[in-house]
Amino acid sequence: MDGFESRRAAAFAVAGWIETGKFAKELLPDGPFRSFAQDLAYTAIRRRRAIEFSLKRFVKCRPDPETEAILLVGAAQMLFMPEVPAYAAVAATVEAAKRCGKGKAGFVNAVLRNMIRSRDAVAAALAAAAPDVRESFPAALYRRWKSRYGEEGALELMRWHNLPAETFLAYPDGRFEKLPRAQKVSDAEGYGEGRFIVQDPGTAPGGKTIQMAWRGADVTACEVNPARRERLLANLARAGLSLKVVASPGECASGEWDKILVDAPCGNTGVIRRRPEARWSWSEKKMESLVAIQSEILDKAASLVRPGGAIVYSTCSNEPEENSMQTASFLSRHPGFTLKEERENVPHLSRTDGSYAALLELKSRESSICV
Repeated sequence: MDGFESRRAAAFAVAGWIETGKFAKELLPDGPFRSFAQDLAYTAIRRRRAIEFSLKRFVKCRPDPETEAILLVGAAQMLFMPEVPAYAAVAATVEAAKRCGKGKAGFVNAVLRNMIRSRDAVAAALAAAAPDVRESFPAALYRRWKSRYGEEGALELMRWHNLPAETFLAYPDGRFEKLPRAQKVSDAEGYGEGRFIVQDPGTAPGGKTIQMAWRGADVTACEVNPARRERLLANLARAGLSLKVVASPGECASGEWDKILVDAPCGNTGVIRRRPEARWSWSEKKMESLVAIQSEILDKAASLVRPGGAIVYSTCSNEPEENSMQTASFLSRHPGFTLKEERENVPHLSRTDGSYAALLELKSRESSICV
């Protein structure tokens, strides 16, 4: 895959995300230039609002999704990837546009070359824009974070989430090692033998299924999403672990459990750096829906815990409604439970992924675990 093909792959992934909402990572082809294509796609998605703000002076009407994606990929290189020479970026992006449909290349060439000629004015306008525009975040998220962390804290948090995510390998002995940026996970020593899993140090206390199994827990895992269940089974096989994995909570309902980890569906606002699409899929309405689902899952978990057991409630969100407020609401509905510990990682303070966890306990005892 050469220069223009990496741009074409990135534009295809961005267009697919715009049209279908699918994750760009899932739309990128494998190959030697996948890493660069993913950087292009992620930068275009991550910086979409700032790029669109900058393109408005050159594009009067919104183009079709494919042309929009090509422009986003081209402008992303000029505005936010200084390591890519501007004229080389234009040439390769225009070449990619030629293979994406008749008539697109000339338009893309004109827009991007006009942007080069107006580079100083574009940079000045973006620097003077509101923080949420400049850092490319939904206004609603910026307002929420500003009210909690102050203007400077909100700015630091947005800047953190605009950094390319690092990949960490977690080992059974508790070590975390950073994977070199250009290296594939599957090429890391010990991958085939299952010596590590991919996990950020900010993962909520209690860990995931494999982390608990490494520590000797008797685990039954429930994963309702077929694709995620398939990945879990593949990781378990790679790690040489044989655990029971079920497809519905009903299969966990027989008997009472000593510990239950509720790894809840959430708005992902703690891992926006890692999931660039998450900032654009977040909304107050969606969060309200997720809060209701989290409450239902917690109530079900409460009915399955044996006296003396505990629930660990975990999210990768930093929104109070999904975290401390959700825990407080649970305790008001289930007075038999006690909050024993509560932790939150806020990325610009912890320098890790954002996460939250609460230990809700009747009394301390552990044996088998359902997750």
